Amino acid sequence: MSHWTIENIPSQVGCIHLITGANSGTGLAATQQLAQSGALVIMAVRDIDKGRQAAAQIKQAIPNAKLDIMHLNLADLKSVAQFALEFKSRYKQLNVLINNAGIALPNTRIETKQGYEGHFGVNHLGHFALTGMLLPILMATPHSRIVTVASFVPKQSHSVINWHDLQYHDNFDGMTCYGQSKLANIMFGLQLHDKLQQANSSTLSLIANPGFTKTNIQKDMGFFAKFLTLTIAQSVAIGVLPLLRCAVDPDVTSGQFYGPLKLKEMRGYPELTQAPKPAANEPNREKLWLLSEQMTQTTYIFS
Repeated sequence: MSHWTIENIPSQVGCIHLITGANSGTGLAATQQLAQSGALVIMAVRDIDKGRQAAAQIKQAIPNAKLDIMHLNLADLKSVAQFALEFKSRYKQLNVLINNAGIALPNTRIETKQGYEGHFGVNHLGHFALTGMLLPILMATPHSRIVTVASFVPKQSHSVINWHDLQYHDNFDGMTCYGQSKLANIMFGLQLHDKLQQANSSTLSLIANPGFTKTNIQKDMGFFAKFLTLTIAQSVAIGVLPLLRCAVDPDVTSGQFYGPLKLKEMRGYPELTQAPKPAANEPNREKLWLLSEQMTQTTYIFS
């Protein structure tokens, strides 16, 4: 059986890809591979200096890489709005949006600029707002794609949406909040697919699980997570493949979910998988969608 690898990436010459969290981990690896394939990659980063360092690293390997570094703080919806305005002033097409950035803070409850619990605010709400604001240019670009980076955690930890306390003001637990935010990512990706289909749009919505990949996201985790990172985490070179497959594989279909299948979906090459059961509940997906529109003051226009 042949696996999907970087050898399967078709030419991306003439394409514009936007990646959040592009300066490290899977975001950096995706940026480098897409630049190698000829794409212009917009590196959306919270820290411009780190973005420049990452871009310089890529250009050492790929001197003709086409990169544009732009500031984006997903923990501040005003920053998201400013980024979207600036992007639309620079570019008239967007072939692929990869919502990749994320946080995992098990021991500390932080809040976004607008007062939302950090995991839910950054991992879900920030990307929800960004996608909504960029939707007109995405839908104006034929056969564009929106890739939502999720996780194996919601399925393996049986995550749910805590409707009574979305922001976990009570009984905070970082990994529970992380699982909720990643479940929200999956529900968003599926509901976005439904809405794009209803609008007869050629834009695709796909979901990627990078598995248990060794990245900076583990640096703030506890001892057990660090032990697992040392013993079973896969390399970034493998973990980035589900993102890339969703972004460029001509054979994928909107609404699909790709990730590894081995070791409880923590390791392996990207294969088609199933979303966790809570994400299949369409009324709950729509409930989350409407709440997200209210929280971010973002209205999706599918026309």
